[in-house]
Amino acid sequence: MDLRQPPHIPITVFTGFLGAGKTSIILSLLPQLPKDYKVVLLKNEFGDVQVDSQLAKQSSLTAVSEILNGCMCCVLVGQMETALREIRDKYRPDRIIIECSGSAFPATLAFQIHELERQTRNDLRLDAIVTVIDAENFTGYEDTSPTAKMQASYSDIILINKHEHVDEHALDILIDNLNTLNLDTPKIKCNGRNGVDPNVLFGIDSKLFRDPIPQDIEDHHDEVKTLTAYRGFLPTCHNHEHHDRELCTSHTEVNVDKDVLASALASLNKESVWRVKGFVRLESAIWILNWAFGRYDLTLSKGDTSFMQDASIRFTIMGDKYELNRKPIPVAVKKFCAELQVQVM
Repeated sequence: MDLRQPPHIPITVFTGFLGAGKTSIILSLLPQLPKDYKVVLLKNEFGDVQVDSQLAKQSSLTAVSEILNGCMCCVLVGQMETALREIRDKYRPDRIIIECSGSAFPATLAFQIHELERQTRNDLRLDAIVTVIDAENFTGYEDTSPTAKMQASYSDIILINKHEHVDEHALDILIDNLNTLNLDTPKIKCNGRNGVDPNVLFGIDSKLFRDPIPQDIEDHHDEVKTLTAYRGFLPTCHNHEHHDRELCTSHTEVNVDKDVLASALASLNKESVWRVKGFVRLESAIWILNWAFGRYDLTLSKGDTSFMQDASIRFTIMGDKYELNRKPIPVAVKKFCAELQVQVM
């Protein structure tokens, strides 16, 4: 397939629940593209800790644009439209990839992009909605997350990630569940860290969501609660709310012990905490942590780390809003914070 730039700029939207592996799949696509093929990534992050964006900036992407502290399929819709226009005018890329937050509604995003198509006379055009499914955990959180089910239901392609971690029986059950939600959409298994062939994903003209959005799915399901965990020097506490005042003490910036970090992560309950990502100081260097459903990776940060000058840890914790809104905070989260001596805000 010829991936050269068409008269318009195609937009591929990646959606999927927290920890499904969207960033890893996107980054795995880049080495498979022509060297002069320009891709700009527009990311919607939870919290203000730009972890995945730091990883993306260390890749061959032409540019990374970020929308933080909210979901661009609802409250930040204006920012998404502005960002897409700015990317078009500044970079004129061959393709724009949008990576949604874990709770984004693909149908709502698609309608917004189709409206932008009309406004730009098809200069910006939706190419496809791609949903990434976590094979290990989907059958668990599909029962409690309307958003996860919607993401699987409204999609052009479903990518089944992490399937190598489950047996054939569990995979068959997963595919049966996905077929119940969305029978006609292709379901493609990712090839481990090699992801998937970009020719499979790019070049699809999405025919979905051109009709008015049904009233019964218009409401956005805000199921994700985010907390910020910090260790280092902080100014005197202002009026921000702490979930547990016992943890509100400053700690001198020092290296974090790897074994302590591993123990703290192992203590988390993946039923209530779905994702932990952020920056941690290990062995006098800043590392990027990505933890999802019991597994984690550490990647040495090669970008600007001046924001960590007075800190050892800056994490964003994401999970079930009902669990993380409890006071006092859940025992597992409290243990995690105590082991790492972090403040929760």
